[in-house]
Amino acid sequence: MSKQITAPNKTRKIIYWVATIWLSLGMVSTAIVQLVQMKEETDMMARLGYPLYLLTMLGVWKILGVIAVLLPRFPLVKEWAYAGFFFAMSGAVVSHIAVGDNARELFGPALLIALTVVSWYFRPAGRKLSALSR
Repeated sequence: MSKQITAPNKTRKIIYWVATIWLSLGMVSTAIVQLVQMKEETDMMARLGYPLYLLTMLGVWKILGVIAVLLPRFPLVKEWAYAGFFFAMSGAVVSHIAVGDNARELFGPALLIALTVVSWYFRPAGRKLSALSR
């Protein structure tokens, strides 16, 4: 008997992949900007009061996180990557609020937080940590 994908499972997979692809594109694009240390990015880090070497660390971690999220298996590493994305982006939101930036500065990190949560929530069973205990 062939196993059919029900509409809810198919919908969940579509939501997962759309959110995950957008999350990955957002993280890679911001990582590149951080790694090449574009002037706008270095100016922002100075305004936020962070050292410039943090840009390199964040850029490398984001790329490694995207690789972890996209590769099959390694659910524990995926959990760490999702947590890292959430901490980095929530830290960005709090940092912008702390220096009095306007809502426009909050949009990018807030969107990446939302995509992180949606991707994490809708991930398939084989990409969940609970898959290890079965």
